Amino acid sequence: MPFLNEDFLLESAAARRLYHDYAEHQPILDYHCHLNPAEIAANRPFEDLFQVWLAGDHYKWRAMRANGVSERFCTGDATPYEKFCAWAATVPRCLRNPLYHWTHLELKRIFGIDELLSPATADSVWKRANRVIAERGMNPEFLFRQFHVRAVCTTDDPADDLAAHRALAGGATRVYPTFRPDKALGVDQPTAWNAWLDRLATTAGTAISSLEHLAAALAQRHQAFHSLGGRLSDHGLNHAFAEACTPEQAAAIFDRARRGQAAEPHQHAQFASYLMLLFGRLDAEKNWTQQLHLGARRNTNTRMLAALGPDTGFDSIGDWPQVGPLLAYLDQLERAGALPKTIVYNLNPADNAAIAAAIGNFQDGVTPGKMQWGAPWWYLDQRDGIVAQLNTLSNLGLLSRFVGMLTDSRSFLSYPRHEYFRRILCNLLGAEVERGELPGDFDLVGGLVSGICFANVRDFLGLELATGA
Repeated sequence: MPFLNEDFLLESAAARRLYHDYAEHQPILDYHCHLNPAEIAANRPFEDLFQVWLAGDHYKWRAMRANGVSERFCTGDATPYEKFCAWAATVPRCLRNPLYHWTHLELKRIFGIDELLSPATADSVWKRANRVIAERGMNPEFLFRQFHVRAVCTTDDPADDLAAHRALAGGATRVYPTFRPDKALGVDQPTAWNAWLDRLATTAGTAISSLEHLAAALAQRHQAFHSLGGRLSDHGLNHAFAEACTPEQAAAIFDRARRGQAAEPHQHAQFASYLMLLFGRLDAEKNWTQQLHLGARRNTNTRMLAALGPDTGFDSIGDWPQVGPLLAYLDQLERAGALPKTIVYNLNPADNAAIAAAIGNFQDGVTPGKMQWGAPWWYLDQRDGIVAQLNTLSNLGLLSRFVGMLTDSRSFLSYPRHEYFRRILCNLLGAEVERGELPGDFDLVGGLVSGICFANVRDFLGLELATGA
């Protein structure tokens, strides 16, 4: 069977019908990504294949390092063409890694290139792709149209001034900010924390010399995000925080950190717990959705962290206890009448069933799917991880209410990941139709598919979309 044909990953007639009739042409609402809003606002044409495809992609860097490629060709001073050739030499070694599928889906869907990428084809692929980039004036707006992206939610610091988002108001693809206040918790690293507080104070236009000032500045920035259409927060945490912490204790920890004294681990946990309750209340007041990304162990290679900085491919799956702290955090918000709509993502597959079960304890009988177990994240957004997530969610919750896939990417070319997910979803359901485990009612099963692809997340988040979306 030809590689990446129109029925790629679709192993039955039912799977093919579900995909081609109910999933293939659904639009995309990319509700969590790391695209740069300033690049979207500038909408400048990309210069070459490296710029649009390889720059900043730590997934590819990890594979290249594993293949013995020098750092010079990953993050170093090699030319864009040399870096592309180093990636081309790595791709044939990626068989059975999802990068192999993603790479060729992206080349095929965006550039019309069917050749397998390798050292033998690298020069041809480079020239053909660059010709397409030049001829089409390929820019972010073009790529959003290409993939029918109706909305993009970027990940933004409260200290950002959101100027790019103000410039992006309106348009066929709406671009909204997501409130990511992780740096507010950093009282254990007072030098960086104080520098961030000073940035936040400048953006908010207020002094921050007390805990009350910090809470007011964060609330003001939360409202600024809301006024630009933002309806999501996001929190990247080792684990949830739910330690008892009075306002007086939090204020004392704040004061010491503001003077440059690092919080002890238990104090950091107390302060983080205090702020996470504040963030939950802010979200609930405005009917936002909070996202909890749990379990990444970051910056594990300290030598490379010192050389290259964070987000360069040296993060891993953590093994902290997750369920107890998560249940305690959600319960604290629930008891206060301040539990917002929530999406929980976990990185350690060992926690799948426990977290999928945990969120079911806080469904409210009012908002369909109020508590969501999020899409397979990071190391888990591959076929086995996706199938495991779909099966666990189906067994312990309502797959029909699932808000579906996202890119979680810094690359404008990552949208074929939605196709990859949709094909896997349709193949799983199609096989069960063929075996008689699901009814052969394609309006019923196909409705589940189309909901997961787009309608569920559209309805859940309540974002304003362009007319007809």
